[in-house]
Amino acid sequence: MSDQLADERAAAAPPPGQVGGQAVMLIPHRELGVEETLLPRDYQRILAVVRQAAGPVKARQVGDGLGIDVRVRAKLEPLRGKLVRLVDRGWLRKLPDGRFTTRL
Repeated sequence: MSDQLADERAAAAPPPGQVGGQAVMLIPHRELGVEETLLPRDYQRILAVVRQAAGPVKARQVGDGLGIDVRVRAKLEPLRGKLVRLVDRGWLRKLPDGRFTTRL
């Protein structure tokens, strides 16, 4: 059963982008020389909302800033996934209380 779940997750994962015939991450890791402009537009907007906040923000506050109906869980959870992806790639930092902030 776990093999079946792993196969289903792999099939559901978004395919990497292609540049020059080679697979690349759509959300690159934050490294020296990698600029925010390389991120997809919706991720750039998320970063802008987090930066404009007076301090660490919850996913719900980011959704409000983006104009997403945060009362609907089905709309909030994909946003939370994008925030976590930005954390995993080094663009944001997640605090122990679940709020997100920019990296220094």
